[in-house]
Amino acid sequence: MKSKELSADLRDRIVSRHKSGEGYRKISAVLKVPMSTVASIIRKAIIHKWQKHGTVVNLPRSGQPTKITPKAQRRLIREVTKDPKTTSKELQASLASIKVSVHDPTIRKRLGKNGLHGRFPRRKPLLSKKNIRACLNFAKKHFNDCQDFWENTLWTDETKVELFGRQMSRYIWRKRNTAFQKKIIIPTVKYGGGSVMVWGCFAASGPGRLAVIDGTMNSTVYQKILKENVRPSVRHLKLKRSWVLQQDNDPKHTSKSTSEWLKKNKMKTLEWPSQSPDLNPIEMLWHDLKKAVHARKPSNKAELHQFCKDEWTKIPPERCKRLIASYHKRLIAVIAAKGGPNSY
Repeated sequence: MKSKELSADLRDRIVSRHKSGEGYRKISAVLKVPMSTVASIIRKAIIHKWQKHGTVVNLPRSGQPTKITPKAQRRLIREVTKDPKTTSKELQASLASIKVSVHDPTIRKRLGKNGLHGRFPRRKPLLSKKNIRACLNFAKKHFNDCQDFWENTLWTDETKVELFGRQMSRYIWRKRNTAFQKKIIIPTVKYGGGSVMVWGCFAASGPGRLAVIDGTMNSTVYQKILKENVRPSVRHLKLKRSWVLQQDNDPKHTSKSTSEWLKKNKMKTLEWPSQSPDLNPIEMLWHDLKKAVHARKPSNKAELHQFCKDEWTKIPPERCKRLIASYHKRLIAVIAAKGGPNSY
């Protein structure tokens, strides 16, 4: 990477980090820029300063100097690296202990200049060592499976779709003293306003059937869903005779009666690791479904029920095909993460 190809902002960050006491190697690692490029930019900055001012020492600047010294900055970076959940208020108290008094917005700005930004954390299942090992073993076992195997897998899962679910985390724009105007507030209903539990399936050729679950789901209800929806979906999606059923390790799926039912009906299942939604591409379709349903603003459970069925059938077969076409990349991500949480 040539220095002239770098943005002015990145060049400024390289020089700023060098001025704060960081070495070439650390700057290169943090900003992901070759060390030779870092050295070249810093040399050019020093030469430019000498040519312009006849010195390379720090010159007097206009305005109030920053209160965060290089030592304080290193302390901030060290603390958030050790514990990313540390708040700016806690960092403010930490700096106060070394007699550096700054407001927490200043701390957030300084961390931002060093590539550390506040973000909402991703939500992932809590994995035990056993879960992690099982996910890793699954990815390694199936790493060399041909694409035809994944294209003839019927992926299944259940999810809950809430009536007001997505609206609870929405941002709004408003003026001062308008917080309680009708068009601005988000109405809440006791107990969340209701929800529906749905079971769905899909393959590389498109979405299969979607079933809405009435009442509590047990092994008997689950077997009824399989009986009414699996084979019709297999025929509709034109899977080969060697097709495989994927299901997770929910107790209803692995109970003795369900296992016997699957065996009796000659349905071959894919051995599946527990707590592994990262491995199931149907999670992406659940996201699509919920987004589409809530965009229609259902006002009651009956509408929610109908909208779920409508939107599931609208999922493009191309979307399903792409999810399965990239499944090998999903396995690579699991192996790279050693079975732990990853970008999927």
